[in-house]
Amino acid sequence: MTAKGCSYNGGFCHPVVEPCEGCNRRTEIEGSWYCTACPEPALKWKNGNCNLATHIAAVATAKTKINPLKASKRGGK
Repeated sequence: MTAKGCSYNGGFCHPVVEPCEGCNRRTEIEGSWYCTACPEPALKWKNGNCNLATHIAAVATAKTKINPLKASKRGGK
């Protein structure tokens, strides 16, 4: 959504949903809040967290266990 309007779905963008509160990609146009990155924010939140959300930190993945035999061979170089 821009000040000129929306080019999605025949000129109709959807307002942000509740999980979007606090995101930096929200902008207020004509009294309603819209996402500047996604024309239909509800679809982004349908299967979990939105990949464009700036207010959600990515969860660090756990380190994988390294085979001790291979690790000892690497350390000898």
